[in-house]
Amino acid sequence: MTTSSPTALPIARGLRGRCPACGEGHLFKGFLSLRPSCEKCGQDFTFADAGDGPAVFVILIGGAIVVGLALGVEIIYQPPYWLHAALWLPLILLVTLAPLRLIKGVLIALQFHHKAAEGRLVGRSDL
Repeated sequence: MTTSSPTALPIARGLRGRCPACGEGHLFKGFLSLRPSCEKCGQDFTFADAGDGPAVFVILIGGAIVVGLALGVEIIYQPPYWLHAALWLPLILLVTLAPLRLIKGVLIALQFHHKAAEGRLVGRSDL
């Protein structure tokens, strides 16, 4: 018998770009724009606010990959600058744009799974 993590299902739904509630409806209507609600179960997606989280993860991970490879190539081969541009510009586009939608879907699905909401100050009368 296998036991899976309680967050495995939301992560899988997010990676597939599916509704975090039912797993069947589509989450996105464009490349990164969300649908207002699920076409299958009617789940409202106004709760979803991934903010800059997906971009931060993509920049940090993709930047580490590209800079590491560029430094390695520079140290070993010392190619001219035009070759660096020809190599790394397409790779930068690939490692930033390809995972952006996947990471945004995962973050939104995890928000739904953990019932994340905007922070509120409770008991503060001076606001």
